[in-house]
Amino acid sequence: MSERAFAVWAPRPTRVQLDVDGARHPMHRDADDWWRAEVPANPDSRYGFVLDDDDTVLPDPRSARQPDGVHARSQLWTPAAPPRRWPGRSIEGAIIYELHVGTFTEAGTFEAAIDKLQYLVDLGVDFVELMPVNAFSGTHGWGYDGVLWYAVHEPYGGPDALLRLIDACHDIGLGVLIDAVFNHLGPSGNYLPRFGPYLSTGSNPWGESVNIADAGADEVRRYIIECALRWMREFGADGLRLDAVHALVDTTAIHILEELSTETQALAAELGRPLSLIAESDMNDPRLITPREQGGLGLTAQWDDDIHHAIHTAVSGERQGYYGDFGTVGTLAQTLTQGYFHAGTYSSFRGRRHGRPLDTATIPATRLLAYTLTHDQVGNRATGDRPSQNLTSGQLAVKAALVLGSPYTAMLFMGEEWGSSSPFQFFTSHPEPELGRATAEGRKAEFAAHGWDADEIPDPQDPATFTRSKLNWAEVTEDGHARLLQTYRQLIALRHDEPDFADPWLDHLRVDYDEDARWIILHRGAFAVVCNLGEAAVGVPVTGETVLAWDEPTTDGASTVIPGHSFAVLRTQVR
Repeated sequence: MSERAFAVWAPRPTRVQLDVDGARHPMHRDADDWWRAEVPANPDSRYGFVLDDDDTVLPDPRSARQPDGVHARSQLWTPAAPPRRWPGRSIEGAIIYELHVGTFTEAGTFEAAIDKLQYLVDLGVDFVELMPVNAFSGTHGWGYDGVLWYAVHEPYGGPDALLRLIDACHDIGLGVLIDAVFNHLGPSGNYLPRFGPYLSTGSNPWGESVNIADAGADEVRRYIIECALRWMREFGADGLRLDAVHALVDTTAIHILEELSTETQALAAELGRPLSLIAESDMNDPRLITPREQGGLGLTAQWDDDIHHAIHTAVSGERQGYYGDFGTVGTLAQTLTQGYFHAGTYSSFRGRRHGRPLDTATIPATRLLAYTLTHDQVGNRATGDRPSQNLTSGQLAVKAALVLGSPYTAMLFMGEEWGSSSPFQFFTSHPEPELGRATAEGRKAEFAAHGWDADEIPDPQDPATFTRSKLNWAEVTEDGHARLLQTYRQLIALRHDEPDFADPWLDHLRVDYDEDARWIILHRGAFAVVCNLGEAAVGVPVTGETVLAWDEPTTDGASTVIPGHSFAVLRTQVR
């Protein structure tokens, strides 16, 4: 046992005691509202803080480990070894694979995920993007209701296992991105307001907003930024996906995203490897991905839901809700060539103008992520059904060709590459019965208001909802699934191997289409990615050597006939 320094920012209480393994110690308050004490502790001591006259021992807001859950004492943690060094890689133009640790494998742990990494390399993946791994209440959930952002969710394996996973990824050339949620806190285990003004007077769809611009915000901003940098410095992550940045309401002159971008760039220089920040945003605002020296916020990339909506609606025919402005082949062509569909144009879903045009001459397409689905676009459907449960294999292949044949950075959601039949449903495990009941009832009421039978909506608290969402890896070798998987591998290999598919500039992308015949062609240098979105075979005005196809096309010399719900990649020029 040796002397250990403890500190906590707590401007609200008038007295703070430190509890280490059951022994109480007074703490002294400095002028900056940080309370400090140096007391004997073991390397794995359990500790927490007691505020004023409430005898409850609260976990450390910056806890590194919560072995007994978010309501219990924190545990001191020191990594056995720092993350292994590796040169890193850029995300721009890469293939990113989004996965949820708890449902990616049957065991649902970091260790179990390591066993699947070679599969991802064979698929052609460049980066793994982990849905949130911060500590949240309960044993399983999506992770977006975290309350101790510095700690690693213990049922996944805790911080040591996360380090092993990231090292294992780097050992075989995979980068790692971590989904970080800084726009709200979960409803169970959020003790931060007891310590200080972590929350603002505003709110967002998930609860009270985090205080990044009101009184006391300076320390809260440091809390966020230091947490973000910690994933990259202490765990070796190669970047972050920042959840719903449009909910980070910042009225200060230097937006917190700009501040984070600046510090991430400095950390990248210190570590000698690329680090990336990817925003999830529904604002269609190119300033997010515009360099800071040009007046932007300087983030590396952003998710682009317009591309998803344009592809999904054109292929599937769905038009409800926020899909209402999408669905035509022309809309798809416009979105693929401009990056955003709503770019200062009227959005019927929002009832107002939305977005801002992307300067395609200065911002490369690789700063936008294209995808056929994400955890949101599956899990936020009423029953969590995947496109593979509603579309033909050919339609799934067409969607893959549109994403992987585009100039955008591409992202897959776990299992899409073989057309997984497992849904990805919304699941929770709140230990408080009243909170669990409210979550389930709220979910049913939300979709009942949109015409769904409430009895069809899965109960998030039912353990079977979680179990149903796990991938069934036995499907990978089954005939229909294996064919789609092979097509994904071939599309990704083509993207990696042919320089024409690495051209990041939308000004170089030419798209032809026929609305009535329902075909579209993406011209990528010497290649043409030809997709038939309809059921009937169509002739398209392009010919060339077939490099890859879902169903083999035929030619009459002047045109190429593409079977229904199929695609072909043609080499149209001889080098």
